[in-house]
Amino acid sequence: MTNLTFEKALADLEEIVAKLEKGGISLNESLALFEKGVKMSRFLRGELDKAERKVEILLKDEKGKLKAEDFEAESDAGEDAGNEGEDV
Repeated sequence: MTNLTFEKALADLEEIVAKLEKGGISLNESLALFEKGVKMSRFLRGELDKAERKVEILLKDEKGKLKAEDFEAESDAGEDAGNEGEDV
């Protein structure tokens, strides 16, 4: 799923849902579409998680000013979950 944007993945997922809701397709095709939809959904959730972490970084400047900082999605995910309490 390289070069896949959030917007493209969302459009693809919407198209998959429409096809499944319309019906009239074989079981094998339905299963293939469902599998692709699950992959799109996971990709979208990951992108939303990254955006949420970035917003949290922007809001956590100790001087009260918005400040962007680089972060690594893999390393910060585990650290943030353990350091920010039970609200995750």
